[in-house]
Amino acid sequence: MLHKFPSIINSVQSSRIKTLNPCISLSRFCHFKVKEGSDSLNQPSILSPRAAQNNVAIFWDLDNKPPNSFPPFEAAVKLKTAASSFGVVRSMVAYANQHSFTQVPRVVREQRRERKLLNQLENKGVIKSVEPYFCKVCGRRFYTNEKLVNHFKQIHEREHQKRLNQIESARGSRRVKLVGKYSMKMEKYKNAARDVLTPKVGYGLADELKRAGFWVGTVSNRPQAADVALRDHMVDVMDRRKAECLVLVSDDSDFVGVLKEAKLRCLKTVVVGDADDGALKRVAEAGFSWTEILRGKAKKEAVSVVGKWKDRDILKRLEWTYNPEVEKKFYGSEEMFDDESKDQDFDSTDDGNRSDSGAWWELDTESDADLSELQ
Repeated sequence: MLHKFPSIINSVQSSRIKTLNPCISLSRFCHFKVKEGSDSLNQPSILSPRAAQNNVAIFWDLDNKPPNSFPPFEAAVKLKTAASSFGVVRSMVAYANQHSFTQVPRVVREQRRERKLLNQLENKGVIKSVEPYFCKVCGRRFYTNEKLVNHFKQIHEREHQKRLNQIESARGSRRVKLVGKYSMKMEKYKNAARDVLTPKVGYGLADELKRAGFWVGTVSNRPQAADVALRDHMVDVMDRRKAECLVLVSDDSDFVGVLKEAKLRCLKTVVVGDADDGALKRVAEAGFSWTEILRGKAKKEAVSVVGKWKDRDILKRLEWTYNPEVEKKFYGSEEMFDDESKDQDFDSTDDGNRSDSGAWWELDTESDADLSELQ
């Protein structure tokens, strides 16, 4: 009996599905698409507007402001954390000449001298370490630091060099396979060598900054070479509109012109330096010292700075500005205004004549009497 009315059965089944799942019936009248398998219409991620964040670019003048009194990696991470309070950090750039990467700060030299003295006392048996020295590659333990260094150089450093030579000699797909095979071991060796071995040149400034995510540029030892390269990089970022906020780490007054140009282009500027009343901090919209960056105080103060920027942007939007093209678009062309002015002038002259002669419906009795005498 039911097979005679298939159309009626299909319509009844479709109406049941619509009533059981209201998302299907309401999806036609909504501005968003309902995902398949969803039983509710609560989608705050789609309906709620997201606040646009500024793109931040960090520019570090290593010649003028190197992280001498603080480990480079930790200083770079602290700087990135503070800059992230102003928006999303898109690029991090650091420039220095070759001399900055080869020299060793006084603090690092003192630490190496103390470590050498401790090694001598441990070898003589005068001082004994409370905890044994642990090799992070193989897990072996040693009672003196010098034995750990010798073990690391004789075994792990040689193995690492063999892997590098094997990768360099390979070509094509074999090289790709070797890189994937040794990637974990090479990364483990680099992390361990950072604490055990002493860099042969400098104190590992470039490698530490690269590990933190910075792009490090090396220039010649000519004077102002790093400043010129960093200034050109900042102008290039402004021309391409890659950032709305510039963070400059320097105390050099040669960057005053670049900061003024950034302000003319309506970009936010932040300066990190030790000079409290320096030329850069007078031009920039916000300024912090290295101690505030390292202690985390700058990250807390950045919240109020960003709030002031938002209030200023809102006030700028509320300001009235005269734009002739917009006025013509909404209120018509100038010819229409000229025609209206002519009509107004004509009406005003007519009103003046009528005011002298009186109202048109009132008759002047004296003028009527004179006309009657003349007749």
